[in-house]
Amino acid sequence: MRKSWDEYFMEITEMVATRSTCDRAFVGCVLVNSDNRIISTGYNGSVTGNPHCDEVGHTMRDGHCIATIHAEMNALLYCAKEGISVKGAKAYVTHFPCLNCTKALIQAGICAIYYHEAYRVDDYAMELLNKNNILLKQI
Repeated sequence: MRKSWDEYFMEITEMVATRSTCDRAFVGCVLVNSDNRIISTGYNGSVTGNPHCDEVGHTMRDGHCIATIHAEMNALLYCAKEGISVKGAKAYVTHFPCLNCTKALIQAGICAIYYHEAYRVDDYAMELLNKNNILLKQI
């Protein structure tokens, strides 16, 4: 039986997460346009050209690894760097986005977020998603 688009993209998101270089959370993100075409992928990792957590350890502050750029931000930043619009696109993420990633996805014009794991679901992130009519679905 043929997979649904949501199942297909979530499986790809899981594969993208295997590239993560911060072992605190293996997170992947896939951005998909309205024609069901992948426009970007991202995973947790350090700033380009800098050592990764899996090489030198974590740089911790307030319980978070500050050396890591989140998967959602990496996917959005690639689009920004290459001039690719994400307005009206969908985000598929292995984990519920943190508050900062939620704000970035909304601000960039993402219309829907599909996630697999309900990891640290933030009340204010939920409020923002509701206020901005962003479709949110756990797969």
